Amino acid sequence: MPKIDNIEETPNPNAIKFLLKEPITNGAVRSIQSAAEAENDALGKALFDVGEVVSVFYMDRMITVEKTDDADWDDLLPRLAVPIRAAEPPNKASAAAAAAAVGGSIAAVVNDDPRLGQINDILDARIRPALAGDGGWLEIVSLKDDTLTIHYQGACGSCPSAISGTLMAIEGMLQQEVDPDLEVVTV
Repeated sequence: MPKIDNIEETPNPNAIKFLLKEPITNGAVRSIQSAAEAENDALGKALFDVGEVVSVFYMDRMITVEKTDDADWDDLLPRLAVPIRAAEPPNKASAAAAAAAVGGSIAAVVNDDPRLGQINDILDARIRPALAGDGGWLEIVSLKDDTLTIHYQGACGSCPSAISGTLMAIEGMLQQEVDPDLEVVTV
């Protein structure tokens, strides 16, 4: 049963980040966008069952929950804490199942383009840690010709600054360090 260490606001006013004292996964990243998607994920289902939840993102010692526009954090936070505290700790079987369910992770991107390794190294070193600090993440969906398609997760999924400013910063960095013709788009 993970204990909540801290609760932090994110740049997205509709998303909150729970920091945990114990890991909730063994390195797997989970991004759940609907109650229907959460049916096979005990924690995700329990959080959606609280109501007023739009998306759930979790990995290691962090859970980000996005609420509906009308929901009030003062009412919702205590209700969300109950399933988080009741969540089962990770085991090897659950980590493998969660990893298989993620789909769209960098490991699933099959591409022999040498730029993909460089891009992933830059994202791992400089972008993903910053996004995780704000309760989010990003995964590479594809690299085709000069177009890199990414998918924001967690608090970043619906945050206006991620979709505009952060996207332009990522594109500029990758154009400077990998390929000046690279275009970065989101799905």
